[in-house]
Amino acid sequence: MKLKKFKDNPVLTPNDGNEWESLVTCNPGVIYDNGIYYMLYRAAGNDKDHVIRFGLATSTDGFNFKRASDKPVFGPSVDGPDSGCVEDPRIVKFADDFFVTYAYRAYPPGQYWKFDHDVVNTPECSEYMPAAVRKNLGNTALAVTKDFRSYRRLGRITSPVLDDRDVIIFPEKIDGKFVMLHRPKQFIGAKYGTMQPAIWLKYSNDLLAWEDKDSHLLLTGFEGSWEEKIGGSTPPILTDRGWLMLYHGVENGGRGHYRVGAVLLDKENPLHIIGRTCEPILEPEEDHEINGFYNGCVFPTGNVIVKGKLIVYYGCADKHIGVATCDLDELLNHLESDKCRHAAEISMKNIRVRD
Repeated sequence: MKLKKFKDNPVLTPNDGNEWESLVTCNPGVIYDNGIYYMLYRAAGNDKDHVIRFGLATSTDGFNFKRASDKPVFGPSVDGPDSGCVEDPRIVKFADDFFVTYAYRAYPPGQYWKFDHDVVNTPECSEYMPAAVRKNLGNTALAVTKDFRSYRRLGRITSPVLDDRDVIIFPEKIDGKFVMLHRPKQFIGAKYGTMQPAIWLKYSNDLLAWEDKDSHLLLTGFEGSWEEKIGGSTPPILTDRGWLMLYHGVENGGRGHYRVGAVLLDKENPLHIIGRTCEPILEPEEDHEINGFYNGCVFPTGNVIVKGKLIVYYGCADKHIGVATCDLDELLNHLESDKCRHAAEISMKNIRVRD
């Protein structure tokens, strides 16, 4: 089972005419609303600090996108905790509001593709500065908008002492509570039941109140496979068979190629995994996916279902944006196959053993 890539990929590329997006356009949050596809994409120019902002593009068919503005629609704050950069938006809608989770740093990361793995710029400061500042950690915050042009920053939703990104809100409450996926990098080792960063789940009565809530280990990778280190990718989608969720997997302890898998979670209890793909359903193959600022990377951050088709939007090598599709029922049938159910059973057994 593989997603089919759009023949005219990439659908969005860096724009030399706008300095703020002349180098990078990738990792878009996308939502379909009232006949319009809204794409909030990560963008950066060729500056030394590598300041990252969000641009906006729209489409009526989901494949041909036009930039809505020559200026970014959302960027780092002037003096707040997210004054360094904003990254990787994921979008869900409650009532008339669009809620956007986004990663951020206190300082710009610098041109990190020139550094060692997982290294970003850090400031010169005293040992008494908070870890989020001193280490320039990747935290996650929440913003809200009605039109994707103006935003209200609601604040941080992850711990200030953790590098916690790939944070995604379920688009509906479950048993009266909001549900969040997250990936704290420091949650590794015997104490946590996983040797590589994994996907965790939390419940809360309030979209800003997550820190004092228990984290439940949902999904781990497999040593020596294409998915040793994993993280959530796109907002889960509720289907008549369960919650469909895409995630990314990285080989070689997080230093290799990024690929994409899928899981089907129980409607009422998303900690119960119904099916899990054994092989990636999307992987880097094309030149624009293999060559960029992270070579060999496909990184979905948006998905929608329209007329029975799953449409997935993904970053390509940290430089471009691509689209891939499949028939929704075909993917769900695959996830309910004996092979994928067996993979789910192994996943849950591993977590129970570690608990």
